[in-house]
Amino acid sequence: MEKSNCQHEWKKEGNYLVCTKCPKKVLDLKETDKEGLLLGIRKDGSKYSVRENRMSYFMPGRWIKFVEALKSPKAKLTAEVLIQLGCRINEARHIEERDIDYERNTIKLRITKTKAKKGETKGKPRTIPVNSKFIKRLKKYFKDKKDGKAIGLLTTSAFNIAMKKSLEKIEEPEGYMLSAHNIRKSHGNWLKIMGNLKMMNVDAMEICLRLGHDYGTFLKDYGSASVMDNKDITLIQEILGDLYTR
Repeated sequence: MEKSNCQHEWKKEGNYLVCTKCPKKVLDLKETDKEGLLLGIRKDGSKYSVRENRMSYFMPGRWIKFVEALKSPKAKLTAEVLIQLGCRINEARHIEERDIDYERNTIKLRITKTKAKKGETKGKPRTIPVNSKFIKRLKKYFKDKKDGKAIGLLTTSAFNIAMKKSLEKIEEPEGYMLSAHNIRKSHGNWLKIMGNLKMMNVDAMEICLRLGHDYGTFLKDYGSASVMDNKDITLIQEILGDLYTR
């Protein structure tokens, strides 16, 4: 067990810094010229980057420019599904038409993250509401797909590459801090803001159930203070439509 209040003394071992007083070890990461971005080196000598925090999210105006700059229809679909559902990309990838209730405007996420730390051996499915305009777009999209076919999104790595190119194209200065998972954070934070303003009928509990998180995790990794103005709020309404307003 790690000693409490250990005054760590670090010794470099491979790619790690290991404490000589307790079992704790951390990745040996160096600062870069980009704020919040650290650099590591793998055993084979290749470099990789690590963000100091993953709290970044899209402002709505920045989101619209980002989506417009995505090149392929598949990348645009992936982005739209993620911002509308707020789910993990690996959860969204398994969606089939049978998971969509066109009358109730809901989508069932059948395959979700397994939380081993909480004793789960299989992720718990969850059904979430989606705005009616987006549901209609999905109905049209699935019309020409065979039964049992998944929605057809990019893989996580492919979408992150597409994101990087799009963010570079629009010259987003902090684009290096954004990945597919930050779209999920954007969704959760937008809902929190709209709920606080009473512009959506959604509270913290509903957001947590929707994201598949407990409240502590949401506050720690997802929630951010509202810094949006009236223009931002209007754009969120346009993007998320009638979600939680019916």
